[in-house]
Amino acid sequence: MGSKELRLYIASEKDILEGKITDIYFVRTKKIIKAKGLDNVLVRMEVHLGGLPKGYEWAVYAGLEEALRLLSQRPLTVYSLPEGTLVKEYFPVMIIEGRYYDICELETSILGILRHYTSVATRAARIKRLAMNKTILYFGLRGAHPAIAPMLDRAAYIGGVDAVSGAFNEETIGVKPSGTMPHALIIVFGDPVKAWKAFDEVVEPGVPRIALIDTFNDERNEALLAARALGRRLYGIRFDTPKSRRGDMKLLIEEVKWTLHLYGYDNIKIVVSGGINEETIVKLRDVADAFGVGTSITYPKPIDMSMDIVEVYKDNGWVPITKRGKMPGAKRVLRCDVLNYEVISWNERPRKCDEELMVKWLDKGVLVRKLPSIKEIRDYVLKQLSKVPEPTPID
Repeated sequence: MGSKELRLYIASEKDILEGKITDIYFVRTKKIIKAKGLDNVLVRMEVHLGGLPKGYEWAVYAGLEEALRLLSQRPLTVYSLPEGTLVKEYFPVMIIEGRYYDICELETSILGILRHYTSVATRAARIKRLAMNKTILYFGLRGAHPAIAPMLDRAAYIGGVDAVSGAFNEETIGVKPSGTMPHALIIVFGDPVKAWKAFDEVVEPGVPRIALIDTFNDERNEALLAARALGRRLYGIRFDTPKSRRGDMKLLIEEVKWTLHLYGYDNIKIVVSGGINEETIVKLRDVADAFGVGTSITYPKPIDMSMDIVEVYKDNGWVPITKRGKMPGAKRVLRCDVLNYEVISWNERPRKCDEELMVKWLDKGVLVRKLPSIKEIRDYVLKQLSKVPEPTPID
């Protein structure tokens, strides 16, 4: 046996809030600023989107609550768009005001939170927009480190999925988790009918009875077995057919639905999981009632974000300044309608829009605005999605 102890390589909440989870050059920068007496320099920093992935026309801004939790540990004033706002590329989403000395080493974590959240929520929203009236279940936790499982479920739910699978979700985000059975349950019983009946006997009545129908036999035969075994209690059947057995999934589902119809089981819902992405949603949405989506949401196309000084306080006033290639000056964002915005300088009067989106959330580290519930954020996203065109499927 070795002398090294086993561990999980994860950051603690305490280390994140204290700014220890950062890039080394920020630690060195802070040390230099302090040594040279520049620790009282006041700045305004802007977080903004860079370019969107090819073919994307919008992103869902997410992660605000966690970013505010981190920034509230310092005497910083923060303005931001509401979490869940649909935004465009090269677009400001947050202004942080205070001593650069207090902001410096938080940049790594702030961008990490906002970029990852926004990327996951955006992919979830694209999938939900393509499915729209069909149910989307997020089953992607097994594709990522367990330390971020609560964040992934929250981001996906904000993006518009109808349900998330994490068993912890009632404690973390107040959402009841969803999910039925794995193939392992059926293999342990050695008989799908016994497994389905055991599930029906043991699991609380409020959980829908959805039978997994492709473990041992032909999907059409197992669908009929499930319907006959559970009768009216069967809510739906789930296809999770391996790629090596699929062929044309749409034809397979149509065959099973036709057979169930012949035997009078028209009420049974069709759930499809396993490798579902934007393209398969479009292909199968006419024949399926629900989709279990995992990897496509867990590993989305990344949404780029940057964080830059845009103003410095000098001689009793804010002076616009930034590195080349960036737009100097703090900016306000006003909305006329979804994706129809007006971006103006901080003290400029709006010319066409009147809904102020860049609003104050923290005043010197103190929360000054009520945080919305996750349901309110999700409803906000869905309302906006109903007003944008269907995206072109990209995977």
